[in-house]
Amino acid sequence: MQKTILPALIVLTIFTFGCKKQQTEILNGNDLSNWHFVLDNDTVPAEQVFAVQEGIITIKGEPLGYMYTSEKYSNFVLDLEYRWGGEASNSGVFFLIEEASKPFPRGIECQLKADKAGDLVLLSGAELKEYQLPEGATERPKFPVIEKKESSSEKAVGEWNKVKIKVKEGVAEIFINGVLQNSATSEVKEGHIGLQSEGKEIHFRNLVLEKL
Repeated sequence: MQKTILPALIVLTIFTFGCKKQQTEILNGNDLSNWHFVLDNDTVPAEQVFAVQEGIITIKGEPLGYMYTSEKYSNFVLDLEYRWGGEASNSGVFFLIEEASKPFPRGIECQLKADKAGDLVLLSGAELKEYQLPEGATERPKFPVIEKKESSSEKAVGEWNKVKIKVKEGVAEIFINGVLQNSATSEVKEGHIGLQSEGKEIHFRNLVLEKL
């Protein structure tokens, strides 16, 4: 299936009829009108934390929160790039978001925290079939993690990293700079997509969503 890559645009291929392929833009390249925003501190306007200019989305990192798509998606491949605005810090890409809540949604996080990119974090009670309690633990931790499979495949601070998230019938695969870092299975097969504000400034670009 053909991909169309536009700076800071997510492009969704909806249906294919014969040779005709239809695509719908779900992120305006000039603004964030198709996204919703959640911040832990309600006194800070969202536009002071989330912005897009010249094809790059900038997220300040403080206060804690996230932006998420108006629509829900299932059976897709999401490609994007990210880099740190200064020092390496913490952020994440959320997917299969069932519902928005503060300060974290109910959904799955592809961790982007420095040296941890590719970990899967279960947020607000979300489940993944492969998750097991740490050895010796008797209670589920607040943020359950399925650790990445390989050593860090992240690039140096200031360079762009490529993330690919593939979800097919609830089975998710996570690639960081071409390395398969994680895979897991969710009973939830559809959800919103989100970008996190946590820690320091982070930049995103070339967001592309292809429907499978």
